[in-house]
Amino acid sequence: MAIRLVVNGMAGRMGRRITALASEDPEFRLAGALEAAGHPALGQDAGTLAGLRPLGVRVAASLSDLESEFDAIVDFSVPAATLALAAEAARRKKPMVIGTTGFSESERKSLVDGLRGVPVVLAPNMSVGVNVLFRIAADVARYLGDGYDVEIVEAHHRHKADAPSGTALRLAEGIARQRGLDLASAACYGRQGRPGPRRNDEIGILAARAGDIVGEHTVLFAGPGERLELVHRAHTRDNFAQGALRAVKWVVGQPAGLYDMMDVLGLRT
Repeated sequence: MAIRLVVNGMAGRMGRRITALASEDPEFRLAGALEAAGHPALGQDAGTLAGLRPLGVRVAASLSDLESEFDAIVDFSVPAATLALAAEAARRKKPMVIGTTGFSESERKSLVDGLRGVPVVLAPNMSVGVNVLFRIAADVARYLGDGYDVEIVEAHHRHKADAPSGTALRLAEGIARQRGLDLASAACYGRQGRPGPRRNDEIGILAARAGDIVGEHTVLFAGPGERLELVHRAHTRDNFAQGALRAVKWVVGQPAGLYDMMDVLGLRT
């Protein structure tokens, strides 16, 4: 039986691609499309917005406005919208896949606490390649040790609202964990003026915003006389959308709990 899916943030870049790919997958049926109150997409057909034939699903402002039942929610929106939707999903005991980034520490805690009774995949990046990069970068940090400086450079399109990216922060967290560092004190978000010599425990995290770059992440390990670079470049948003749909298929069969793409892909050690 097809999974009846609701897409939150449907009119955004990711929401449109998720809608398009889900409509082509026989394991899904689009049951709802959501956008913020006052959004110009409200009332429009989700298929038309996604560049497809009309799907007979109108964009609504809340779950209570949907015309059919649903099995799961995939969310790529903004923190405030995600938090509000999560409260309703928890009340209805519906699984969620959340790709929204830019949460503050308190917002993330509120989100996780509020979703304790349902299965939820919370991941800053749904790409298979990026999640393999998370694993590899942490392993390299362990193998090379403290004698190699680490810099993370990310680049995205000019419209991305948060910086650095959730992916860059996740990379930094994994490296900091391997080195026994507290990222809050180790992170250096750019340099200016005369900051002095680089600290041994520093992890540089630098962000660029330009043009229509889908997403690029480079992890640089620089040591005496050599450097190692790990690079991931996304050429299309479809890899993120496909990963999100893969996560939905996985999470609907899981018990209540907090998961990420490492669980979905079987990369958890």
